[in-house]
Amino acid sequence: MNKVFKISLISALAGFLFGFDTVVISGADQQLQSLWNTSDLFHGTFVMSMALWGTVLGAIFASYPCNYFGRKNTLIGIGVLYFISALGSGLALDPYSFSFFRFIGGIGVGASTIAAPTYVSEIAPAEKRGQLVALYQFNIVFGILIAFVSNFLFKDFGAQPWRWMVGIEALPAALYLLGIFSVPKSPRWVLFKKKDLDQAQAIFKEINGSELTRTEIEEIKAEQEPTKQKALFSKTYRFPILLAFLIAFFNQLSGINAFLYYSPRIFEAAGLQESAALLSSIGIGLTNLIFTLLGLYLIDKIGRRLLMIIGSIGYIVSLTLVSVAFLQEWQGMSIPFFLFLFIASHAIGQGAVIWVFISEIFPDNLRAQGQSFGSSVHWVLAALITLFMPVALSAFPNPGYVFLLFSGMMVFQLIFVLYLMPETKGVSLERLSKSLIK
Repeated sequence: MNKVFKISLISALAGFLFGFDTVVISGADQQLQSLWNTSDLFHGTFVMSMALWGTVLGAIFASYPCNYFGRKNTLIGIGVLYFISALGSGLALDPYSFSFFRFIGGIGVGASTIAAPTYVSEIAPAEKRGQLVALYQFNIVFGILIAFVSNFLFKDFGAQPWRWMVGIEALPAALYLLGIFSVPKSPRWVLFKKKDLDQAQAIFKEINGSELTRTEIEEIKAEQEPTKQKALFSKTYRFPILLAFLIAFFNQLSGINAFLYYSPRIFEAAGLQESAALLSSIGIGLTNLIFTLLGLYLIDKIGRRLLMIIGSIGYIVSLTLVSVAFLQEWQGMSIPFFLFLFIASHAIGQGAVIWVFISEIFPDNLRAQGQSFGSSVHWVLAALITLFMPVALSAFPNPGYVFLLFSGMMVFQLIFVLYLMPETKGVSLERLSKSLIK
């Protein structure tokens, strides 16, 4: 188990870079808009959301290198993209070159949401799969926390602090690249792509200390029969596709990415000064980390579905309270406290579950494509919401209306979880995908 944990942790470090890259821009947000004197629409479209459009591209197309070159080689390429993006963004001279390099990093983020969960789900034993795939989410929130801390530490560093904020990512990107070369190929990928049972068995034994059972091998091979080789968007897979779409759709309609990108700006709207807003952002990162750890501990004990129910109720309560607090102009720490509750609800529910759940519900030969579909829905919505968030915050007389909309969407998420979402805890990938085919 130590071996599989180590390999899962190294590959999941792509999530650390995902979290850091996604949120580090929040500290540079207003500095960059002031430096280049851009409009809210230009700032949202290019400077702030360009990385997310790269993420959309990475999410859409990452299944191809994942299937053709393998999960491991794709993870290596992702590290290269992160490194180039960090250096280029830190040295950028104008909003266009900055946006270009952020776009490059976004491709890495999007691709990592396909390659890392797919890889870990394929090397993990069924009874530990939830926790091991959730290491990816843990690394995301750890990266978010470190990004908030880094932004605070660099806020007065040098003539242009934003360059240090975004450029420092090159260091963890280089360390990730050194680690990812040491992980083995996915045994399931070797079996279904290379048709090499001996190599697949050797890798699985190296990782888990035992070989794939005859039943597992037969189940994997059964999925490769010509009669099973149907396109992802065929009627056969309409239910897994619906599940992947809805969990990704509701993830972003909670407002989580909009809040993470603009948390200092939102805290300032709540009456906090700039320094206090950055410190409150660190509090958000810590809350996210603590409740993600709790979700990681519970995901293989109480299951994915119950965590989603708990998170959905928490979303509804916290977002409603944030909305009321803004609309009633409550003073003090009430709004930051309610936003901390919102982050806790996300971390223990959607945050812990989304990448695990999507990586489980598709068959081996379509797992990367299915992960790509769900991730693409997630990132298209994330990009659109991030793009329009500065405009929305300026257009609405009070941010409370924006949070009220997000709260209403979470009522629909709760309905989805109660009536459509299946439990996937402790079931082999092959048996699980078979049970979801209608």
